[in-house]
Amino acid sequence: MILTISLLLAFQLAGIFISAITGAPVPGSVIGMVLFLFALMTVNGLLEKTLPVVNVLLAHFALLFVPAGVGIIEYSSVLINEWLPIGASIIVSSILAMATTVLVTRLVMKIKHIK
Repeated sequence: MILTISLLLAFQLAGIFISAITGAPVPGSVIGMVLFLFALMTVNGLLEKTLPVVNVLLAHFALLFVPAGVGIIEYSSVLINEWLPIGASIIVSSILAMATTVLVTRLVMKIKHIK
């Protein structure tokens, strides 16, 4: 368990390092997740070794929303004053994320010849 968590943190640290060095407009944690995804796709047996610990972490995934809830309460005055642009950006970004997911899924299905 400790080795898997260390591995996950190492990928996050690598992503943060790459983001800081390159000045990429992508958060380091996202870069780390992409690196971990590539590792899962290329290293045989890595998924089987990390899956039990990852499932335990996912079982407690709701705890990650606590800071967001605190932020909403802390900045409620800003949210009240700026509700329209915040709401519009949430709606537009959600639609774009869903559309991108659909397009990528269709592309992968076409490549894999899945009907």
